[in-house]
Amino acid sequence: MKFQKRYIISAAIVLALGAAVYVNWQFTSAPSVRSKELGAASYVNATPASTADEAKQTASLSRETTDYFSSERTKRQAAQDKVLDEAKEIFDMENANADDISEAQKNVEKILKNFTIQESIEGIIKAKGFSECLCWISDEGVTVVVPESELNDATVLIADDAVISHYDVSYENISVVGA
Repeated sequence: MKFQKRYIISAAIVLALGAAVYVNWQFTSAPSVRSKELGAASYVNATPASTADEAKQTASLSRETTDYFSSERTKRQAAQDKVLDEAKEIFDMENANADDISEAQKNVEKILKNFTIQESIEGIIKAKGFSECLCWISDEGVTVVVPESELNDATVLIADDAVISHYDVSYENISVVGA
């Protein structure tokens, strides 16, 4: 009796292992067209093996998209400059109280910190192969804008990773949109 249980258990294990190997083989069979994978290694001096679609996508953005990114950068810089100018006025006032000066100093520090973080995130995302990128940090979270033609699931992962590595925010508060 004991001898038969051992054979039954061994046969069940062999069948389970065979089923696992078969399922693994079915799900990992390589597709005929290899797609670009997030995190795939490549040599530094290698020539990029991109498809014609990827070349078109990253070669040039439309004039509208380029104008959008440059105008939004200008608007963001103007808003930050306005806050810095208001703070400078408070610092220059002779009759400003300590609370106003302290509040202005906190605003300046926050603007400078956020600006540095935004620039870092944008730099990382562009280094990952995107032609253009904008990042806004607010009290509600972080918004990253990339060209619509480059927006996909991998883009969202790359942007989320860039934001999380430089700013303390949860994934739910990160928004990645296309322009």
